[in-house]
Amino acid sequence: MIFIGVTGWGDHDSLYDQPNTKNKLAVYASHFPIVEVDTSFYAIPPIKNVEKWVKDTPSNFQFIVKAFQGMTLHTRGEIPFSSRELMFEAFKESLKPFINSKKLAMVLFQFPPWFDCTKENVQYLRWCKQQMGNIPCALEFRHQSWFFQEYMDKTISFMKEEGWIHSICDEPDAGMYSIPTVLKVTDKEKALVRFHGRNVHGWNRKNHENWREVRYLYNYNDRELLEWKDHLLKLQKESKNLYVLFNNNSGNDAAINAKRLIELLGIEYECLAPRQLELF
Repeated sequence: MIFIGVTGWGDHDSLYDQPNTKNKLAVYASHFPIVEVDTSFYAIPPIKNVEKWVKDTPSNFQFIVKAFQGMTLHTRGEIPFSSRELMFEAFKESLKPFINSKKLAMVLFQFPPWFDCTKENVQYLRWCKQQMGNIPCALEFRHQSWFFQEYMDKTISFMKEEGWIHSICDEPDAGMYSIPTVLKVTDKEKALVRFHGRNVHGWNRKNHENWREVRYLYNYNDRELLEWKDHLLKLQKESKNLYVLFNNNSGNDAAINAKRLIELLGIEYECLAPRQLELF
């Protein structure tokens, strides 16, 4: 099955009748069967929040939860916990409502651009996977060294051996801090694909005042989406469930592109929340 959604549910204006729509997640779940929880990257969510998200979505809805930034070394060693072990335990505790409701698709570990292919970092990845136990985890790199010609096969083999789900990315070829699209599946049950856009001019503009918005400003056209239609149908033969997320939302394109891909694939989801229709 191919499940398509976007990252976050709060900033996709095309999905909501009004900008201040209440309970946006419930409305979101009437459009898509999956979502990425990206707020968990900035702070481990309280249990009460997670319980509400679970309650507000249909029984078959699935969450991809982004790992807390301290877990992926974005904080460069500084963490708001007395130890890394306690940080991982706190994060896993926050996942329990997802797990108990069978709504956790996977946890996404997206590592920073400076996390390159070294023995030390390989060992840290092994340690992370040990800490997470049997919780499904996806791995996304942002440093090109992991996919250098001399390392690519070893990187894919490592993910298979350690039980990591490969996060396949569509993003611009923008130098060392971008990665190529590697159409390799490492898990027979689950695969992850994330669309970041192809704004090569905005990708590395770290000095820009709104560089995050510039980076993800991109609208996929039908030719590009049809190429990915072919890729996804091939990947589906290698992994039972594909989770596809659009992250190109600086111009409110993510939800529109996601819906168009669903249309091109001819998918009709039967597990969505009922649409709330207004009389006037």
